[in-house]
Amino acid sequence: MRPDLIRLHILAAVERHGSMAGAASELRYTPSAVSQQIRKLEMELHATLVDRHPKGVRLTAAGHLVVRRVQAIDHQLDALSADLEELQRGYTGTVRFGVFPTFAAALLPDVVIGLRTAYPRIRLAVHSSRISPLRELLDEHQLDLALTWDYPWNQTPDADVVRRELLFDPTVLIVAADHPLARVDHIDLADVAAEEWIVRAGGHPTAELLFRCAHAAGFAPKIAIEVSDYQETQAMVAAGLGITLCPRLAAHQLRGDVVVKRLAGPIPTRRICSARIRDAEFTTAAQRLEGILQTVVDDYSAI
Repeated sequence: MRPDLIRLHILAAVERHGSMAGAASELRYTPSAVSQQIRKLEMELHATLVDRHPKGVRLTAAGHLVVRRVQAIDHQLDALSADLEELQRGYTGTVRFGVFPTFAAALLPDVVIGLRTAYPRIRLAVHSSRISPLRELLDEHQLDLALTWDYPWNQTPDADVVRRELLFDPTVLIVAADHPLARVDHIDLADVAAEEWIVRAGGHPTAELLFRCAHAAGFAPKIAIEVSDYQETQAMVAAGLGITLCPRLAAHQLRGDVVVKRLAGPIPTRRICSARIRDAEFTTAAQRLEGILQTVVDDYSAI
């Protein structure tokens, strides 16, 4: 039988005061009630805990051993209360965070450093993936917070998800450093109608971005090559095989033999949001992370 915690604390009070009466006064019991609780505790532990004598009581070696354990339990409970308070205040805990590769390569280090600096006891568990797997992990409650991105034409309402807009990532043009456009300050899409283009393969949204922009500018883009990622895209651009459109964030790690050019006119931008499941717990630690995210993207936007 496990000992009753209240009776353990009664024994500790007896040890503090050296008498049943003193413990009774502290705990607002009668001395006889204290004595009865001690006897029940002795039965539970199968040990004699106090020596009773005419002038009071004295704890036995077993009694002192029990009180030391009670004190250790009290310290652990105090530590538990402190830990829970820290968790509720958002200074500890683990946040499971999903990011997509272009954000991870460009801004995730700043997010991690910012979080560690401001809240060093919050642990960040990062999962980097494309958007669809991240959404599945959110649905399965395996992520607390994830980043998503979309364009105006594929933004769909979702009652199950709470989104917070963090950044509107502008569309930029990447050309080879020796391309004539590299020396032009303002480029309109109509000016590049005759160029060949390099696009992301597999129906990537940036390919649709190019076709929509080209259609609005009155031309059909000539696709030279389809590639699998942005670093490969830059290599093809550097080799003079074409030019490309991409989000500015995707051009964060730029080769020395290509340049980024801003486009004139109303060009669609990529919206980046933080996302969480509406009915899932949104811990204070996760809220702290979202605040750090906003600071990092604000600093990036100001550049």
